[in-house]
Amino acid sequence: MQKLIELQQKICPDLIAVIDRRFHLLHTIRYYQPIGRRSLATELMLKEREARAEIHKLSQLGLVEATPKGVMLTVAGQMLVDEFTPYFEELRGFRDLEMKLKQTFDLERVIITPGDSDTDPWVKDELGKRAVSFLQSQLNIKQTVAVTGGTSMAAVAKMMAPTDLGKGSMFVPARGGLGERVENQANTICAEMANKMKGDYRLLYVPDPLSEETYHSIIEEPGVKETLHIIKQADIVMHGIGDAFTMAKRRKAETNVLENLKSGKAISEAFGYYFDQNGQIVHKVRTVGMQLEDLSHIKTVVAIAGGNSKAKAIESYFRQGKSNVLITDEGAAKALIKDL
Repeated sequence: MQKLIELQQKICPDLIAVIDRRFHLLHTIRYYQPIGRRSLATELMLKEREARAEIHKLSQLGLVEATPKGVMLTVAGQMLVDEFTPYFEELRGFRDLEMKLKQTFDLERVIITPGDSDTDPWVKDELGKRAVSFLQSQLNIKQTVAVTGGTSMAAVAKMMAPTDLGKGSMFVPARGGLGERVENQANTICAEMANKMKGDYRLLYVPDPLSEETYHSIIEEPGVKETLHIIKQADIVMHGIGDAFTMAKRRKAETNVLENLKSGKAISEAFGYYFDQNGQIVHKVRTVGMQLEDLSHIKTVVAIAGGNSKAKAIESYFRQGKSNVLITDEGAAKALIKDL
């Protein structure tokens, strides 16, 4: 395939730009369909006549159809997006990008999906879809999967689909609630993933963060103790990576904590830990659930995070080397390579 791509680039150097534009257009239609031409042009930052011309060409190819409600993909269009994706990724040099990131952070696997989730909402769904596909490839009968909260993990739950090996699986929240929107909390995500996978789940109803005294009291509760034991025995962990200050403000951190993060030059957050650019811990939130040291005993720890704006946070987190799989998007991957 690589040789074919090289030949195509020689005979038609503008090929990538055309393919990129139409592939992006098809993905956007699939996410928003049915969508009007004007709205589509706005999403793609095209002039309306340019969007109309592209839609006309794709319609002639039988990939889209204009309905009274808006533009939609045909069955052929849906199939083409799925079938063409591996070729598109090869065309954009994703395999080289994945290899460079694997070597840089000493990872077992890197998966990159097209687009930038900072600018295109459909990319986060694609991240979720890739994460689900990877999880299904790793599952064996009656395994335990621990998951954190956040928007990236919510996308994984949204795209979750059943598999025979998932029927006996146990899903657990990696830690207590964060006081976030309900749909982004670990308990909600855990239950949704288990229900779609036709597995079982346990929930952890614990406030976060906690005082030292409250923490030691809660972890002795029989129900909490049992759930914590299951969490720490997880076979697979799936988690997001946050920007340090965004996460601190979302959790309504006190002024002294924000000052500590600022003076320590915190960049990323995961599992209640805040890291600087070298992966050193700047601050830790006292929370019930999985701790950073627990990850060392787990075979598969998957980080899901994308968007150009997340690149520095991703780099910061992976410097301490507790996760061995990264699922990200093109925007973050290219920014990471550029920084490195």
